[in-house]
Amino acid sequence: MKIQMGVDIGGLKLKNPVMTASGTFGYGEEYTSYLDLNRLGAIIVKGLSLDPREGNPPPRIMETVSGMLNAVGLQNVGVKAFVDDKLPLLRSVDSAVIANIFGETVDEYSNVAAILDNAEGVDALEVNISCPNVKKGGLTFGSDPVLAGEVTSAVKAATSLPVIVKLTPNVTDITEIARAVEAAGADSLSLINTITGMSVDIEERTPNLKNITGGLSGPAIKPVALRMVWETVNAVSIPVIGVGGIMDARDALEFLIVGAQAVQVGTANFLNPGVCSDIIDDMRRYMSERGINDIHDLIGTLRVE
Repeated sequence: MKIQMGVDIGGLKLKNPVMTASGTFGYGEEYTSYLDLNRLGAIIVKGLSLDPREGNPPPRIMETVSGMLNAVGLQNVGVKAFVDDKLPLLRSVDSAVIANIFGETVDEYSNVAAILDNAEGVDALEVNISCPNVKKGGLTFGSDPVLAGEVTSAVKAATSLPVIVKLTPNVTDITEIARAVEAAGADSLSLINTITGMSVDIEERTPNLKNITGGLSGPAIKPVALRMVWETVNAVSIPVIGVGGIMDARDALEFLIVGAQAVQVGTANFLNPGVCSDIIDDMRRYMSERGINDIHDLIGTLRVE
């Protein structure tokens, strides 16, 4: 039986629904010894800013029960160095390449998007709106529907590429933000980003992260992510990509069943660098064993009655 796993995410066509999550897969080159990049539905590179960033001082990663906290601080080489030094390798890979972008002002988002719009080999942009707006006193773009919409509109105006907006879970109602960015022109959504958390050294009575707080990821957040994806799928008409705590094919399938059109695998890459390849194989096996020959016959099939 021929298994059809291709999906269309807001105009971005993928051979299968498995992507790497930004910040956990470097620029792709770091994983070439562990898996065939050509097998992936998409490679999402670590977040890119207008200028290079050193990130936060260490310690900035902390293992937790069923997950990890990170306060890396969006360290990256900058968008221009990415285009010159990192993108050439990715152009040779037969998988979609998605550039994750961020900024501290709307103009920064727009400028980064414009540079990537002219870069051969970039297939889509993922917009990280979990960043503080310096002109608004540090108010996070993704926590305010108006600001989230402004960023989305600015990026859409600066590029002809499909635009995925990555939503933060650190809000009262994620569907309010989802509707705002949909109205502003987003082609699809990815969720969730990390959940803010912290860890304390009880002997020293100090934070375990230099930044004090960090983003919690890993299997601990999967139930929250799954719930938010389900809510968002039922609130918008554009495609949704599920992210958060996916460690194996069973986790990925849960997100597809609640309505996600694709998934992103993040923290699991640190434990098993070849996990995305394993998930693709196991997902295909699941479908074959159940006589499902098209991934669309699985997506959004949750029974709630």
